[in-house]
Amino acid sequence: MSARIDAGGDRYDAIVVGGGLAGMMTALELRPLRVGLVSLRNLGEWTSSAWAQGGIAAAVGDDDSPALHAKDTVAAGAGLVEQRVAARLAADAPHPIERGASHGVRFDREDAAHYALGREGAHSRRRILRAGGDATGAELVRAIALAVHEAPSIVPIENATALDVAVRDGRVCGLVVRLDDGRVVTLHSAAVVLATGGLGGLYRYTTNPTTSRGSGIALAARAGARLADLEFVQFHPTALDVPSDPLPLVTEALRGEGAFLVDGKGRRIMDRVDPKGDLASRDVVARRVFAIRSTGGGVLLDARAAAGAAFPERFPTVFAACAKYGIDPRTEPIPVVAAAHYHMGGIDVDLEGRTNVRGLYACGEVAATGVHGANRLASNSLLESVVYPERIANDIRALQRTHASSPRVAFAAPAAADVATAYPPDVDATPGEWVALRDLMYFHVGVERDRVGLEAAIEGLDGLARATCSRELRDAATVGSLVARAALRRHETRGSHARSDFPVLVANERHRSFSSLADLGSVAQPA
Repeated sequence: MSARIDAGGDRYDAIVVGGGLAGMMTALELRPLRVGLVSLRNLGEWTSSAWAQGGIAAAVGDDDSPALHAKDTVAAGAGLVEQRVAARLAADAPHPIERGASHGVRFDREDAAHYALGREGAHSRRRILRAGGDATGAELVRAIALAVHEAPSIVPIENATALDVAVRDGRVCGLVVRLDDGRVVTLHSAAVVLATGGLGGLYRYTTNPTTSRGSGIALAARAGARLADLEFVQFHPTALDVPSDPLPLVTEALRGEGAFLVDGKGRRIMDRVDPKGDLASRDVVARRVFAIRSTGGGVLLDARAAAGAAFPERFPTVFAACAKYGIDPRTEPIPVVAAAHYHMGGIDVDLEGRTNVRGLYACGEVAATGVHGANRLASNSLLESVVYPERIANDIRALQRTHASSPRVAFAAPAAADVATAYPPDVDATPGEWVALRDLMYFHVGVERDRVGLEAAIEGLDGLARATCSRELRDAATVGSLVARAALRRHETRGSHARSDFPVLVANERHRSFSSLADLGSVAQPA
C-alpha cells in the first residue's frame, strides 16, 4: 500500500524512484533524512536486481586487486570505458560488500574468513561473490528490503507510478506520482534519485521484468537530462528458451564452471570463434547464438559434466526454472536463446551520480556512469548498484547543508485539481501494440543491426508514439526510438553494438555518444 499522502502531496528531504537494489540502498544511505521511496510494485518485487544470479564483482581474493578488476572492466568495454570511473568503482567495491553483510546479506563463504568466489566471462580472477549459489540478487534484495522497512525515516510509497520530475528554474522541485488509489499528487523535494532499472522489456526476448521499459530514461529526458550510450544494449547469450515472458536466466557462472554451448548436432559452437571459447565476452557469445538461431538451428548449454548430480544444490534457481519446463540439466543440455539483459546506456551521470539537472540523480541500470563502455563486464552491475548510493547520499546531504545556509526558494505547488487534469488516467495499450514494439526492437535494434532495419524501427516506433493513446506505450516507443537513433549514428561494430553493414571496429568512432529529447523533435511530446 502507498503511504498516507494528502491530495496536495508531501515534502521530503529526498525522493527515490525505484524499488530494486539501487533504489533501496540509496534510501538506506540517506538515513536519517526523510526519504520518499516510490516503487511501481511492492519493494523488491518484479525487479531485475532480485533476479540477478551471478553475483557481485569485487577484488577481495588473495590473488586479486582493484587494479586487475579495473583492467578487466576496461578490456570488456571495447574502448569506451571511462578509466577513472572504472578505477574508482573497483577501489570502492570491497566497502559496500561489508556494508551489505552488516545489513544481513548472507554471502556464500569458504570459511569464516573467506568468501566463496566464482569466475565469469572476461574476468581474469575468481572475484564473483554469490549468495545462495545462484540467488545473489534475491538475497541482497531480501536483506535490504527488510532494513528499509525497519528504517523510520524512509516512507515507502508502493504500487505507485512516477509520471514526471518537477523542475522549475532549472532545478528539481519534486515528483508527480499516481498513487495506488488513482490519485495524482506532487511530492516535493529538492532532490530526486531515479533508480528505475533498465529497458529489457522493450524487447521480444528478455530476462528483465516486462515492466522494465526505460521509464526512468523518459522521466529524465522530459526533465532536460542528458542521455548517454543508448545504443549499447547487452544481450545475455543463455536465456532459457521456453514459452515464458520474461525468460529465465541461465547464469554465466555455469560456463565459468565448465559448461559449454553446442548446436543441435552437439558440436561446440565457440570453438575457433574466440580464444576464450565459452567464456568470451557476452557480445561475442550472444552474436554466435543469434547467428545459429537465425539460420533455423538450435543452441543448447551442456552442463552435464560441469554440474552433474550436484546441479540442484549448486545452481538451485536455474535447476528450478528448468524443472518447471520438464528439463533435467543433470542429464540433458539446456536450450538457450540470446535475450536483452542489461542496458549500458541511460541517464548521463558523473562520479557522484549527478545529472546535468540540478537536484536530479540516477543510479543502477538506468544510469550511464561510463564504467560499462560498450559491453558490461559480468557482475559489475550489482556492484554499481551498491557503490553509487553512498556517493549520491553524501552529495544530497551536502545539498541539504547548502540549502540550510542560503535563502530558501519557494516553489508554488500546483493545485491538486490542476495536477489531476494534467494527468488523466492512462489508457492501456493493446497486446498487439506491445508485440509490434517488442518485435521492432528485437529484430531491428537487437543483437545485430543495419541501416535499413534501424530506419524501419524508427519509423515504426515514432508511428506508435504518435498514434497511441497510452502514455506508457508512448514513453516506451520514445525510448526505443532514441536507442535506434543512437545505433543509426554509430557506423561501426563495437562491443554490444553490432552493425552488419559496418562490421568492423573503427578508430575514429571511439567515443561515447550523447542524446536528448531534442533528437526526436515533436515525437516524444506528451499528448
